[in-house]
Amino acid sequence: MFLFQPIPWYSWVAWFVVLAALIVLNEVTRRWKWVGLGFFVALPLVLTLFVWPVTAGPGSSTGTWFHWVKVYSALAGVLGFMAIRYWPKLSGNKWALLFPPAILAINIAEACIRDFQVGAMNANGVVDGVFMVSGPWNYLNGVAGLINLITICGWTGIIISRDSSKDMIWPDMLWFWIIAYDLWNFAYVYNCVGDHSFYAGAALLISCTIPAFFIKRGAWLQHRASTLALWMMFTMAVPSFVTGSAFSVQASHNPIALFTVSAISLLANLGVLAYQGFRIISQRLNPLTEELFTDHRGYQEVLAANLTPRSVSSDPEVVLQHS
Repeated sequence: MFLFQPIPWYSWVAWFVVLAALIVLNEVTRRWKWVGLGFFVALPLVLTLFVWPVTAGPGSSTGTWFHWVKVYSALAGVLGFMAIRYWPKLSGNKWALLFPPAILAINIAEACIRDFQVGAMNANGVVDGVFMVSGPWNYLNGVAGLINLITICGWTGIIISRDSSKDMIWPDMLWFWIIAYDLWNFAYVYNCVGDHSFYAGAALLISCTIPAFFIKRGAWLQHRASTLALWMMFTMAVPSFVTGSAFSVQASHNPIALFTVSAISLLANLGVLAYQGFRIISQRLNPLTEELFTDHRGYQEVLAANLTPRSVSSDPEVVLQHS
């Protein structure tokens, strides 16, 4: 294949197992608070003390600063979102609502720094336990990530769903931004941890995009944080799964493939930037204080599905904010 070395059937089976496991675990942990606390508080404490110092130590494919920062920043995101979801005072505090875009921006920035760092390495071989090929694609995708970061919008409209799962809903985060993020993040993983990208790129990204489009719409960031934290905990504990097991799939490390995925990422994010710029200018919107897409059908459907008539009529501020 263009992106990867030949993929045996059993690796495809493992890919679908990973995808299904992430979707199911995300559903379980978002629906039941105490299950979520078990997976995202108790389990990481045990892994931090007894497992990761051994499995993700120096020389392993997950022993770099990036992997350690990534697992804890993903967990911080999950726990911060749980606090907003389950503590009504936080969900109604405009300053608390800065946390979701802030943690998202930090995670994107971490990856951009790594892409630029790999680009400056002039690598063409194993670095930090991972095969890397440095090139202009790293800089293209680093720029795409920065664009993706600055096009984060509409966080002032974040609400908590009125159903039993109390999901964190971001109506202004529509499909085109999510797809641009997916393309950028896949290119990042492909550039910097290419031999992990069959799972950590494709399966992981699809595992949060499917529920965002088909199961619980509007909650993409919540899905993303949970599936990322679950995957990072697993791969830090069992790094050989993606690097040395029978199920591992090696990237092609083809410069044309590397350049292509990064160029697509950059073009997609430039498209989102241009569209947002058009909306901001033509409708005279302030992206720091206003939602940009309240007239979009997708926005209105997400809002309608998560605000019951009773809750809307009893909350004048919500009516004013989303009228």
